[in-house]
Amino acid sequence: HVQLVESGGGSVQAGGSLRLSCAISGRPNENYFLAWFRQPPGKEREGVAAVASSGSTTYTDSVKGRFTISKDNANNTLYLQMTSLEPEDTAMYYCAAGVNVRARDYVPPASVFGYWGQGTQVTVS
Repeated sequence: HVQLVESGGGSVQAGGSLRLSCAISGRPNENYFLAWFRQPPGKEREGVAAVASSGSTTYTDSVKGRFTISKDNANNTLYLQMTSLEPEDTAMYYCAAGVNVRARDYVPPASVFGYWGQGTQVTVS
């Protein structure tokens, strides 16, 4: 059983930065496919960024050049560094992990991830 816990959310003005963290426990994460999703109020959950076990990353178009996904395997932690934040980035952010996920040119759909964190709120004004 894998548990994920997000932290680092908060309120920030447009143009600011935040770094989200996702602590992963239960078993090693070296072979996991990891991702960040977000869900704005009243909208569907959408993939933001993903990183494969190989280190290959992919991002949704709206965050390319502004967000960076990374992982620290030694500390079992996933990160999302967010810069140049915009009001449109306001959402509940979730980290997710999965196994046997095929790498592709876009963030895989939520249905392929078996493990989820509780979410952390990001508000940009």
